[in-house]
Amino acid sequence: MTFADRYRLVSRRHGGAPDPVDPSRVLAMPIVLRIEKGDPPPRRDLLTAAARASVLLCLDDRVDPVTAPDPADADADAAPRPGPWHDPVADWCEARIRKISRRARGAHWIAAQEVDGLTVTSGAAQARAIVPGPVGDLDRRIARLQIGGTDVEGDLDSVTADIEDLVLWVNPGLDMTVGKLAAQVGHGAMLAAALYPVDDCETWWRAGCPLTVAVPTPEVFARALDADGRDTIAVRDAGFTEVEPGSVTVVAARGAFMPIADRGHTSSPRG
Repeated sequence: MTFADRYRLVSRRHGGAPDPVDPSRVLAMPIVLRIEKGDPPPRRDLLTAAARASVLLCLDDRVDPVTAPDPADADADAAPRPGPWHDPVADWCEARIRKISRRARGAHWIAAQEVDGLTVTSGAAQARAIVPGPVGDLDRRIARLQIGGTDVEGDLDSVTADIEDLVLWVNPGLDMTVGKLAAQVGHGAMLAAALYPVDDCETWWRAGCPLTVAVPTPEVFARALDADGRDTIAVRDAGFTEVEPGSVTVVAARGAFMPIADRGHTSSPRG
């Protein structure tokens, strides 16, 4: 019934459970990216929205392990029970925290809002994280959305983040599509909760989990990766799509980890 309960769920080690034998029972969080045909959003805005939606869903009140009965309910004397999203999120956190990006526009985007999840707007972009579940039981309003074709214009090579913001550094040596990157920065934002003490993380959550997605120079990326497990957290991909198994796709760092003057950048990878 407190933020600390949700923080413990998100900040602990993930991915310990093996995949089920039946591939249709594999758990995943769909991330729906709004990409209108005539007016696609900038790349950074879209990735920022996807990352924030992922972690905000995980820290949402509806993920509480125990919720008090609503006094207005006829069954108000019933025992406390988990929030409506707790079990699916907790089960997913025990698995491999897979995320699968899909694109939507027009009526399909509107229909996606009816499926349990959380929509975030960042700049000119919107993304919706859907409550995780088995890939074989995916709501048809999400299942019909295309996974491919998630490419938009824009670069990630300049940072204007406040020094206290979370920065998700994208590996400058990897070539990833926007859909792949959306899933990776979603992982990074979620894992980054562990970089904050619980009280600081709650403050970050209440502010809407502000963050910046950027591509650093190889030297800065190497410094961030070298601090993995201390001041930063690296995302290592399982290698199912686009990159080799074990590839570090993103490193999450608090803004104060490196001075602003050290934040040189290269041009961003495709996607």
